[in-house]
Amino acid sequence: MLGPVRMWRGEQKLPPLSPQEQTLLCALLLRQGRTATADELVDAMWGEAPPPEAIAGLRTYVFRLRRKLGPGVLVSESGGYALRAELQALDVEVCGEYETQAKRARARGDLAEARRLLHMALTLWEGKPLAGVPGPYAHAQRSGLEERRLALLESRLELDLEWGLHTEMVSELTALTAEQPLRERLRSMLMLALYRSGRQAEALGVYADTRRLLAEELGVDPGPDLERLYQRILRVDPALAAPPAVPTDSTAVRPTVPRPAQLPARPTDFTGRRATVDALGEHLLRPRGTAVAIAAVHGLGGVGKTALAVYVAQSVRERFPDGQLYADLLGHGPRPAEPAVVLGTFLRALGTPPAALPEGTQERAALYRSLLAGRRFLVLLDNAHSAVPETSPLLPGAPGFFGPWVTSRARFGGFSTAPTWSVWMSWNPPEALDLFTRIVGPERAAEEPEACQGAVAACGFLPLAIRIAAARLAARPAWRVTTLTGRLADEHHRLRELRTGDLAVEASFALSYGQLSPEQARAFRLLAVPDAPRLSLSTSAAVLRRDPRDDRATAALLESLVDLSMLESTASDRWRYHDLLRLYARDRAEAEETGAERRAALSRLLDFYLATATGTYALHNPGDRLLDHLAPTTRPGLPFGDSKSALSWLFDEGPALLATVQQAVDEPALLPRAADLLLVSQDLMESGTCVHQYEQAAQAVADRAGTVRDAGSEGRARLLLGQVHHLADRLDQAQAQARHALTLGRTAQDPLTQSYALNLRGNLATARHRYEEAAAHYQQAMEVFRADANHYGETTMLMNIARADLELGRSEQAIAACEQAIASWQELGARLRLANGHYALALALHRAHRHEQALSQLQRALDGFEETRQPFWQGMTHYRMAQVELALLRPQLAAVQAEHALALLNDLGGDQRRAHALTVLGRALEQLGQPGRARTCWEQALHLLGRSDIPEADEVRALLAARP
Repeated sequence: MLGPVRMWRGEQKLPPLSPQEQTLLCALLLRQGRTATADELVDAMWGEAPPPEAIAGLRTYVFRLRRKLGPGVLVSESGGYALRAELQALDVEVCGEYETQAKRARARGDLAEARRLLHMALTLWEGKPLAGVPGPYAHAQRSGLEERRLALLESRLELDLEWGLHTEMVSELTALTAEQPLRERLRSMLMLALYRSGRQAEALGVYADTRRLLAEELGVDPGPDLERLYQRILRVDPALAAPPAVPTDSTAVRPTVPRPAQLPARPTDFTGRRATVDALGEHLLRPRGTAVAIAAVHGLGGVGKTALAVYVAQSVRERFPDGQLYADLLGHGPRPAEPAVVLGTFLRALGTPPAALPEGTQERAALYRSLLAGRRFLVLLDNAHSAVPETSPLLPGAPGFFGPWVTSRARFGGFSTAPTWSVWMSWNPPEALDLFTRIVGPERAAEEPEACQGAVAACGFLPLAIRIAAARLAARPAWRVTTLTGRLADEHHRLRELRTGDLAVEASFALSYGQLSPEQARAFRLLAVPDAPRLSLSTSAAVLRRDPRDDRATAALLESLVDLSMLESTASDRWRYHDLLRLYARDRAEAEETGAERRAALSRLLDFYLATATGTYALHNPGDRLLDHLAPTTRPGLPFGDSKSALSWLFDEGPALLATVQQAVDEPALLPRAADLLLVSQDLMESGTCVHQYEQAAQAVADRAGTVRDAGSEGRARLLLGQVHHLADRLDQAQAQARHALTLGRTAQDPLTQSYALNLRGNLATARHRYEEAAAHYQQAMEVFRADANHYGETTMLMNIARADLELGRSEQAIAACEQAIASWQELGARLRLANGHYALALALHRAHRHEQALSQLQRALDGFEETRQPFWQGMTHYRMAQVELALLRPQLAAVQAEHALALLNDLGGDQRRAHALTVLGRALEQLGQPGRARTCWEQALHLLGRSDIPEADEVRALLAARP
């Protein structure tokens, strides 16, 4: 009955009842098995004006209903009637049982179970309860049931607030307060959700709207609870801060947060340092108050910081059941890990899809802290540099049961964000000897105690050097310990390095390196040439010039290096160097490989990335002639069966791919392929996955190509830089890059750069509302595309010219052009461009006042953008949907769409696009009777637009001026 009244017998749906039969059934059911007299049922069915033969009519309806229900269900009793149905057969009763169980779960502190039960209760409601049932009794019961649903919904929303879902709740609460404008409980939750989402001004605006509305409608002031909340928001009461997010196993309500377990394996030969181990373990397990305490472990390279950290972390990991995060920050490598890249890795491990990652370091850090808030995580940041800014964004932000700690070679001065508990790592002779003895075996060591002491002394008491030397000895049963000691003593270069700090580790590495087979040694040297922090099986095969079809042999080679401690295995198909081993391997490559061979290794990797990314682009953009203008490659790429798996590869390899581009700029001969690799990996920029790193790579290619006068490569790189600036709303910089790219494209006689630079200039003119100029640029681009026989490009220009026509008042012409473009995209099978076509057609239909058709096209566009993982275009589509919903006089739906747009464009759209979404949200809120919050949105929009004189800014100023 929580919707249209329907009946089932088992799985069979029974025929619909007449309105009078529905009234009779509801009157009996809602008595929960109690007997209803004939007079009570007459009142329920006809109220104060029953027909003359009401009792006879009642008996007729009872007879009909009894036949439909079957025997033994509707019974006569004491001059009345009753229903004998089990309570679980009635949705109202099932809902009540869920509600009762939810209250019990909440009382015992099980918020996850309470939310799950309330969610299940609410799913039973299918619209207006007792829909279509006539009579005064049904009317009265309907009102009570609707109130009950609202109360359930409010209870679920309160749990959502406790759960830390304030940001996600804003759009839902905005819609609900529009439906129930006088319900203070909903208004209070909206204020709190906005405040916790960093939108304090809007929260205060909600209060102002509520106060005005209550005065106008009821002549009363807000209740004391709402007034207290208002005052607390005004004074920024710390107690209003968002509670720690609570993990849940209820996938029906919120997906389970993954529990990463990233710690390396526990070292089996760890020994000594008992006092340090105990003190560090105690520190990690100590309950925190209001501060986030940090453990920093410092020491010489190779002294065993990582071994200690992993040993202790593995010992206490059970006390951190929500997960353990680990990152090697590569602090002393040629390119230390950027915080944004590490945060991206952590966020993906915590369940964030790659395409949904924020762009900037601070935005990623904020999301990272939110996901860790209130949870019991162990965070180990290994091998940091001495600079504090490198690690600060990676530390949890809220107090709690955390274990954030850092290892580094250099002593830190301390973190400005939190107190630091430090221990300086050192190693003494007894501990070094103990480690050596454990590896070679106590019986063997006991035979030559003095030789053992000499061996560890020659290794400088450094655990890494000791492990290498002892492992070599253990692998050779015929050797005596004095044999090893003698070999160490005879190596003059090694002895000199052992007396000079970190270089002692390099000398120790040489012991193992000397035992490698020629094939292993070559792999060890060449795999260190790329800057990528991780090596995949396919990239390793490319660097080593191995058969890409023989994965098993390549993996076996890499695993043999792992067995010899020359590489580390991070996953089934991922490997990495210890940072010092990487430096040593590069030294070996410089000494033993020619410069031509090192360049060839990097060239092969670049070829592999270009070939694979080209295949990915082809799947994603079928028919694009861009592929015919790329530099040739000699290395095959990975094959993909569909664009989804291809995009997954691109987003996963994105950081390493872009690092390869940046490294390639040192070799002028590689510049054309580096520029082309950026061209075919534009999804990394457009999706927002790696915008910052992509921009750096494009800038590096442009600068280097300009230095060596490579006009073709520079033009393509500057074209892409212009697109990055346009995406970020930096129109002046975008314009400068577009002009430069066009000049270079003409110099290099490159139709690709020329056509897309003209297209970019058209887009920039459109952004500045210079539509005649935009149409001229688009037409020029069309001519270049046509001369190049590029139907894909022509279709793009057809769509863009339609946009200019639309702004110039030629709506029907624009609609026809968009429909033609859509037909072409469908024929080509270009899914992303097809979504762009639906988007453009929707704008034209909206301008022609064909709003429902526009909304349908926008939904198609949104589906396409979601499939192709384009959050920027998803945000823009929600913004356009909000505009259309406003035109259809549906402000509540418009507000919801605008909120979705703001959430997606917050990191990708630039200030101007966010301002547009805020303007539309303000219009929707004003129509919903919330002028205070609307004004706040417009003020924020004007702030984002700055002092610009564009029409949008004038529009916002007019809105504010008209509503003082």
